[in-house]
Amino acid sequence: MRRVLVVEQDTSAAAAMVSDLRRQGFTARSVSTGQQALRVHRDADVVLFSLELPDIDGLELCRGLRSGGDTALIAVTDAELERVLVLHAGADDCVVKSCGFREIGARIEAVLRRARPRPDPPDAISVHDLHIDPRLREVRLRGRPVGVTSKEFELLYTLAATPETVVTRKELMAQVWGSGWGHTSRTIDTHVSSLRAKLGSSGCIITVRGVGYRLGYAWQMPETTAG
Repeated sequence: MRRVLVVEQDTSAAAAMVSDLRRQGFTARSVSTGQQALRVHRDADVVLFSLELPDIDGLELCRGLRSGGDTALIAVTDAELERVLVLHAGADDCVVKSCGFREIGARIEAVLRRARPRPDPPDAISVHDLHIDPRLREVRLRGRPVGVTSKEFELLYTLAATPETVVTRKELMAQVWGSGWGHTSRTIDTHVSSLRAKLGSSGCIITVRGVGYRLGYAWQMPETTAG
C-alpha cells in the first residue's frame, strides 16, 4: 500500500486531498505544519507538501525532508519561480494548486515508479528440451513454441523452478492463483491435464498423491499446439 503524507495548513483542503487519495487506493494522512512533517515523513512513501506553511518556509522544509531520507517529494505551488527553486532544493515533482485529484494521483504513481523501479523478471529456465522464458511469456519444446494460457505458464514455471522438488497443492494455489483465491483446488488438476496434453505426455508432470506435483521428463511435442 502506497503511503502519502499531505502537508497543508488549510484543513479543509487537506481533508479533501486525503479523502480523494484514499479513494484512489492510497493510504493517506495529513499534517498542518512543517515541523510535524519532519517528525513523521519517514513513515510515508511520498510527501505532498504545500510551500505555504505557518512555521517553516517551504524551500527549507523541502531541503530538510530531502536530507532526512529518500522519501519521494512533490511540492504544491502556483508560482513558476517557486517550482524551479523547490526542484533545485530536492523535490521530485511539482503540481499547481488547481491540479485535479486524478492528475495528482497519476503524478504520485509516476514518481514512485521512478524512485522504485520494478524488479527484473525472473530468469528463463531450461530443463532438458523444455525452455520457459518469463520475459517473453513463452514456452518452447525442442525449439518449437507451445501455446499456453497465463495460468498454465505460471504453473509450469513454478514446477520447473525446482524440478527435483514436489510442490504442494497449497503452494501452487498460493503462487499461481494467490492465497485469497477461494475456489476448489480441482482447477490445478484441470491445468495440469491441459499442460500434459500440450507437452505430449502424461509423464511431463508427475502427480504425487496426497501432496502435489513435480516436473517430469517424459514428453514429446504433440502434433498440434494451442495458439
